[in-house]
Amino acid sequence: MQVEVLNISGKKTTKKVDLVDAIYSVEPNDHCIYLDVKQFLANQRQGTHKSKERAEIARTTKKLKRQKGTGGARAGSMKSPLFIGGGRVFGPKPRDYSFKINKKVKTLARISALSYKAKDNAITVLEDFNFEAPKTKNFVDLIKNLNLDSKKTLVVVGAHNKNVYLSSRNLPTAKVVTASDLNTYDILNAESLVLAESSVKAIETILNK
Repeated sequence: MQVEVLNISGKKTTKKVDLVDAIYSVEPNDHCIYLDVKQFLANQRQGTHKSKERAEIARTTKKLKRQKGTGGARAGSMKSPLFIGGGRVFGPKPRDYSFKINKKVKTLARISALSYKAKDNAITVLEDFNFEAPKTKNFVDLIKNLNLDSKKTLVVVGAHNKNVYLSSRNLPTAKVVTASDLNTYDILNAESLVLAESSVKAIETILNK
């Protein structure tokens, strides 16, 4: 599949790029996508949640009332989960939510996500570019020139570019990642995918390992 390369002004250039069918035209595997996105979101969790059980509550252990004759249930401690301020039963404890999936599953998930974007005609290939200094206005102008200012956009660059990254950081609807950091969640979360020319080859190299 051939795609025309645009410049930062949004105009067509004389160049074209081949998006290989083995990455951009496969039958998507939804289950692999599910597993990869589930792992990505699980790995974002800190897992530092904690509530106190009755053994950790600092309250009096004095017996509240006599054992019998009150007409109510027995009560021996204010630490009981039955009382306001008491311990919690089976509350959350710190834990690690991360889990492992096979590399081939992750690769197939990314290929499937890219195929979905290609099928929706949501991929734009852009000439390699750079900004002289970090400036949000430059990035906003770039997105407007591509007619993507109303869409959530993921820009993939071939290698780390500090000025481009810093220029996009304040924009809630834009994100810049390198080809090596591209993941299934970011691809699917974006309405439009912008690939820098150098990133196309980098993605092919990574996913064809």
